Amino acid sequence: MANSAERGRTVTSRALAVLGAFTPARAELTLARICRITGLRHATAHRLVRELTGWGALERTSSGAYVIGLRLWELGTLNPRGLPLRVRAMPVMEDLYTATRQHVQLAVLDGAEALVVERISAAGAVPVVSQVGGRLPLHASAVGKVLLAHADEDLFAEVVRGGLARFTTATITEAEGLRAALAECRRTGVAIVREEMSAGAYSAAVPITDARGRVIAGLSVVGADPAIHRLVPAVVMAGRGISRAA
Repeated sequence: MANSAERGRTVTSRALAVLGAFTPARAELTLARICRITGLRHATAHRLVRELTGWGALERTSSGAYVIGLRLWELGTLNPRGLPLRVRAMPVMEDLYTATRQHVQLAVLDGAEALVVERISAAGAVPVVSQVGGRLPLHASAVGKVLLAHADEDLFAEVVRGGLARFTTATITEAEGLRAALAECRRTGVAIVREEMSAGAYSAAVPITDARGRVIAGLSVVGADPAIHRLVPAVVMAGRGISRAA
């Protein structure tokens, strides 16, 4: 008999729960841990994991644990906001990195978060919380603010509805303060974040647009220099270069 965590769930939702158990912080999971995270019975999880492994969505390691399979990566490259965007953006991002010697990252909107799809890391630069495949909050990151500033009002309401998480003493946690910051972003075309995500980290971001002028991504530099505004012209130029290619 199905337990309470399984009752009423479709096979598809259970399989998606298994895949959703994997995160950048949980890149390798045992079957037992998959059961704990998803709430699925061992027999159900074992069957789903076996089928997903056979299809290529998961791979089993030499230790007996599981990781995401290359089949999902292959499918992910078909998303127009994924690999095609990264291919167009990478030469410009490399130029921006050469000019600034700071972290350079590209992110797209995914639900109510910013998903980092590419990043060039600067050796010895300020530590950052983001990584490729990682997610950033829309209200406290520069790329997040750029994306949120150009999204519809419904997304803004969703972001503030559950409360704005505080990461540092500089994080904006009030709806009206965030609304004002987004309005300034739309006015200037740039989002600047000073120590809102982590102490000692400063970031500037610009939107990336497609041929129809729609914002499809955000580009940012992240560094330790409080005078992050000095890098804005370089970021703006890079953003325009990627937008032209898109």
